Amino acid sequence: MLARRCLAILLATTFAAALPAAAEPLPISDIPADFKPSDEVKDFTIREVQIPMRDGVKLHVNLVIPKGAKNAPIIFSRTPYSADKAITGLASNTYKLALPVTYAELAAAGYIIAVQDVRGRYRSEGDYVVARPLVGPLNPANTDHSTDTWDSIDWLVKNVPETNGKVGTIGVSYGGFTTLMSLVNPHPALGAAVPINPLVDGWVGDDWFHNGAYRQSFLDWVYRMTADRSSKYGLQFDRYDTYESWLSAGSASGMAKVLGIQDFPIFKKATAHPTYDEYWQGQALDKILAKEPLKVPTLHVHSLWDQEDIYGAPAVYKAMEPRDAGNADNYMIIGPWQHGQSNMASGTKLGPIDFGSNTSAWYRSEVLIPFFDAHLKNGAPKADLAPVTAFETGANVWHRYDRWPISCASGCPSQSKPIYLQANGALGWKAPAARAAFAEYVSDPARPVTYRERPILSTYNPNTSWGRWLVDDQRFAEARPDVVTFVSEVLTEDVRLAGQPIAKFFASTSGTDSDWVVKLIDVYPAEYAPAPEMGGYELAISMDILRGRYRDDPSKPSAIPANKVVPYEINLPNVSHRFLKGHRIMVQIQSSWFPLYDRNPQTFVPNIFFAKPEDYKKATQRIYTSAQYPSRIELPVVE
Repeated sequence: MLARRCLAILLATTFAAALPAAAEPLPISDIPADFKPSDEVKDFTIREVQIPMRDGVKLHVNLVIPKGAKNAPIIFSRTPYSADKAITGLASNTYKLALPVTYAELAAAGYIIAVQDVRGRYRSEGDYVVARPLVGPLNPANTDHSTDTWDSIDWLVKNVPETNGKVGTIGVSYGGFTTLMSLVNPHPALGAAVPINPLVDGWVGDDWFHNGAYRQSFLDWVYRMTADRSSKYGLQFDRYDTYESWLSAGSASGMAKVLGIQDFPIFKKATAHPTYDEYWQGQALDKILAKEPLKVPTLHVHSLWDQEDIYGAPAVYKAMEPRDAGNADNYMIIGPWQHGQSNMASGTKLGPIDFGSNTSAWYRSEVLIPFFDAHLKNGAPKADLAPVTAFETGANVWHRYDRWPISCASGCPSQSKPIYLQANGALGWKAPAARAAFAEYVSDPARPVTYRERPILSTYNPNTSWGRWLVDDQRFAEARPDVVTFVSEVLTEDVRLAGQPIAKFFASTSGTDSDWVVKLIDVYPAEYAPAPEMGGYELAISMDILRGRYRDDPSKPSAIPANKVVPYEINLPNVSHRFLKGHRIMVQIQSSWFPLYDRNPQTFVPNIFFAKPEDYKKATQRIYTSAQYPSRIELPVVE
């Protein structure tokens, strides 16, 4: 009996010991409340910080610090496009794969990378204002991009122990704009700045307008950037070919209503300021920086085929040059790129145009990094950089210049040389002798000339080729009856250009307003042995538009006198190009560039944004080519 009782106790004890302990309650969520990936196997660390500004608003910054960094300078970028997205491959264990190519190369050269969300975007606090102006008449607050940059740099040099206390700013496009803003009352620790394809003057030639013609494609950007703080909404057009969408909408304000953005503040600002008034002039950075002392060495990066901000870099370089007494602090590099291509892995080609080498990689290794090293690294030698480094397309060679566009280091003078539009579509160096001659076409707003072949996709369509449209073959336009073409004889020797072409022409219109588009084009030989598919290619090297109402005063529009000969002048984008022997030079002129720019109704109305359907009328256009009216392009020829 006793044995049975002992056995029962033993069994019960053993069974109890085998039971699991009471389980802890399961968490409500499978996602940990506080988790940070381990950096043990990485060759860099990520440090996320919220930097307080002078008004208490905190701005988000991602710091990428290579392992073992010590006395390292900081490369600082400020972006509205997400500081998180700027670090593209965090799953990688090496910064060479975790960072975009330019940041990766700078990190490999010994730099700490800091990327900040600008005020009101993504993970930064505060309110977002597109291209927020400096504190003053256009900005009643006490903060702007200049003050936010100053406060951020001050915090970084005091709170990042791995740094040597020196900072360089860099950015492309909007980031180029914020980089230029860092030069206004710069922080003492700011040792160098590299604005790349910056937004400088939104009315003259960057983003919003070009010489008064509204850039309708900008509405894509407006929608993505201001519908919310993190660009989660994508613009949807009702047709794959947006040419049809824009045409059916009528005016730019008509399209804004279709898209539901007619009340977006940034669009209302544009419609309220169609002229070059104090609103635009007061925030033009070339004008602002022309008045600032040159305290920070600056490298301006310009792209010859920049489809978004082709005006900015040369304009700011020119504005700052008088402040550079020793010709040692104001630099520019001119490359054969689209917008931002200098930051891309490859700069060997743009569309079908081959440059014979990786120009982007060359710029970063031979110009960008030596420039930063010389100004930000303790004890670094002076960089062997020319004041201006320019790639000459056509010849596919780099040149070193002592300034732009006056002369070059080897003593080759640049001078203006006119090439004249002549009767019967000719183009030549001799002034026309005809007493009365003109080329004529009818411009019909119902059938506007496109800026490229259809179908024309929206800017952010997954299949878009927006980045390369400036190098599109222009034969599609030459074939239209509402485009006039002037072409030279086959060149018997090279013609080298380095500077800004200026179109000076005489025209009349049967309407009371008109747009004028002028294109300077390199025509390849009909049979081209190096690349047969390029035979006859018409490569535009400089193109722009002028809204006729602003011919005399961009701040005071006036009707064009109907059927009267009127002189016009258009400063075309800068060129660094060689027309090779065997090629021809071409000029095309037209009166619409759609849907890139809004249509001119060709009837003078107070505000084209609100033009009515009945305002759009056909007009007969004449381009004069006589001795009395010698229309021409002033070319910056290097002899």
